[in-house]
Amino acid sequence: MPNPTAYVAALAPYQLADLKLAPGIEPIMLAQNESLRAPSPKVAEAIVSAAACGRLYPDPNCDELDSVLRQAYALPDQDRVLVGAGSMELIGVLIRAYVGPGDEVLTSEFAYGYFSVATAIAGADYVQAVERNYTPDVDALLAKVTAKTKLVIAVNPGNPTGTAIPNSEIRRLRAVLPKDVLLVVDEAYGEFSDAWQEPVFDLVAGGDCVVLRTLSKAYGMAAMRVGWGYFPQAVAENMDKLLNPSRISIISQKAALAAILDQGYMRETVRLTLTIADEFKQAMLGFGLSVAQSHTNFILLKLASSEQAKSLEVALRGQGYLVRPMRGSLSDCLRITIGEQAVMQKLAQLIANFVNHSDQ
Repeated sequence: MPNPTAYVAALAPYQLADLKLAPGIEPIMLAQNESLRAPSPKVAEAIVSAAACGRLYPDPNCDELDSVLRQAYALPDQDRVLVGAGSMELIGVLIRAYVGPGDEVLTSEFAYGYFSVATAIAGADYVQAVERNYTPDVDALLAKVTAKTKLVIAVNPGNPTGTAIPNSEIRRLRAVLPKDVLLVVDEAYGEFSDAWQEPVFDLVAGGDCVVLRTLSKAYGMAAMRVGWGYFPQAVAENMDKLLNPSRISIISQKAALAAILDQGYMRETVRLTLTIADEFKQAMLGFGLSVAQSHTNFILLKLASSEQAKSLEVALRGQGYLVRPMRGSLSDCLRITIGEQAVMQKLAQLIANFVNHSDQ
């Protein structure tokens, strides 16, 4: 029997959400950080018009997407926009391109889990710095930098915590890091924090920083699998060597174009999401529960114990509400995607009933 590489053989399967329910129960999906509403109506129109192009290979350079992304995010011309099949593809390719056995990838304690998987596939070591109040700490990251550090990853806002640090701290991190260390700023939820701070795309001009984003969250395009990033020219050239040139279908490209061009719709989605999130957070605080400060389309709800978190997750599952249980040092928490207002109000009532029953 052929054997896989040692790195792959040692990997555990990537932990996906458990979406199974008892027969007859309709799911209310709050476990995968999907948008609370459909993408712009213009997306459906674009998909229908693109269907006639099914016989053609897609544009490998995504030139139209490049153009509209530069316009929407005020990106300078000198560096590269790369589009991937979700930001996960870009993460995996970037890590394989720049780290290998004996190297270290450094990030914070509660960083997005796929970074550890991609690092293990590359045969490198994954190092994590402690967070404070579920929030990345730049000084803690800098203290962990060694001669083996090749990539430092700042997930801002974070997943699964939802917390964010000011972009002034991201700039300080890049200023202090050695120039031969690549800083990767993962902003999958960046549109939710753009309202209160300026983006850091300008850092890419230094040649040692990458900024990643996605259309899966604020744009409501998770099914289309379109992520993107802004890369230094030299980094993009190395990425090109590993990326599948036909990775984004014509349908996904046209749908993404329509979504990006409707910035007003996206911003309204963000506004509505944050409003409902704040209402839900205030309800949880009123029940005596703890909630991390979120700048995303989900919240991290902290229970009294791991056992209580598990019991609540099971109770909600019985009502058809699928939320995401956490592991390790976050096992006393549940990650809950923000859904429509009526859904979140009903969920709050279910949690209130659970908490009241638990206290008896």
